[in-house]
Amino acid sequence: MNTIQVRVMPVSPLIGKVIDLPAYATPGSAGMDLRACIERPLTVEPGQRALVPTGIAIQLPSPEIGAFIFARSGLAAKHGIHLSNGVGVVDSDYTGEILCAITNSGTEPYTISPGDRIAQMVFLPVHLAQLVLVDSLEQTARGAGGFGHTGR
Repeated sequence: MNTIQVRVMPVSPLIGKVIDLPAYATPGSAGMDLRACIERPLTVEPGQRALVPTGIAIQLPSPEIGAFIFARSGLAAKHGIHLSNGVGVVDSDYTGEILCAITNSGTEPYTISPGDRIAQMVFLPVHLAQLVLVDSLEQTARGAGGFGHTGR
């Protein structure tokens, strides 16, 4: 398993005292749990969005690594709590606080308490692409078949 070093800086005095740093829940976890760095509970009504601070900023070791913020599957499946932007992307040159844009697509209000695990952060390789303009693409079996093209 590859390990990278990521610099992390608390941007809230709650980090390390009241709110834990991000951590892997189990040895097999792919994502580190991010926690709500808030001083009091925050209720997100159905259909409402909220910007939830994590209290940390990170510095990635190179442009070849990105931090990607994903929803926690349990929150999404049980309560309809997910990230408003689908997946958050932390670029290698961003060093501000990591914020999670949360949406409640459920039918009940959901309350986030200080320190609750609200999302997960996964570190992945990034490949920069150089686009090459062409007149045609190589033929494939699927071709331009779109949504539902391959069946159920």
